[in-house]
Amino acid sequence: MKVAVMYSGGKDSNQAVKWCLDNGHEIVTLISVKPKSTESFLYQYATVEWAKLSSEALDIPLIHIKSEKIGPKEEADELEEVFKNLDVDAILVGGVGLQKTQIREWKRVAGKFGIKVIVPYQNLTSEELLREEIKAGFDIRITSVASDGLGPEWLGEKLNQDNIEKWLKLSKKFGFDPIGEGGYIDSLVVDSPIFSKRIEIINSKKVWDSKTSSGYLEIEEAKLVPK
Repeated sequence: MKVAVMYSGGKDSNQAVKWCLDNGHEIVTLISVKPKSTESFLYQYATVEWAKLSSEALDIPLIHIKSEKIGPKEEADELEEVFKNLDVDAILVGGVGLQKTQIREWKRVAGKFGIKVIVPYQNLTSEELLREEIKAGFDIRITSVASDGLGPEWLGEKLNQDNIEKWLKLSKKFGFDPIGEGGYIDSLVVDSPIFSKRIEIINSKKVWDSKTSSGYLEIEEAKLVPK
């Protein structure tokens, strides 16, 4: 099957890439979208522009566009020009399928061109998928948080086997989804077994809004380095 993967550079989209590779599907391209603000309904804001390094590390082409609109329908419609020029059977989406609005809108646009939308891990719980991602050897960094219980100390933090139980306890206590569906968190994978090189973050800063108790990591400089 020839596919494209909706790709932010985060843990869930990298797990979708891994699923395609493990199952012998041809990934024609990755598709990343940088929204105009953190208020986006469909797209990750933090660090998505660095998907260009992930693309190089994966040796898979990347289509990167900027979204200038706000609203589920309006944001999805901006993908029409991309989808109509794709020669693929399906669009792959990360996560477990909790992001109903996002999937509905992508299906609406992709369906115009006879392209299916597939969520390969929709039969897993969020906790199960997170454990799979850590087990897969992903070096996951938290790049945005928007939930009670998650302060600025988590920005840039590595989520791994050492702190997953703490993370899951916070999730249950404060009611956020463990993998962040619903906009609670975003992430960036800086290394994984499917990368030929790793991403080294050289300069970054934390952007924090005390009024909303939310924030994100802004990476100012990063590069690929040998493993």
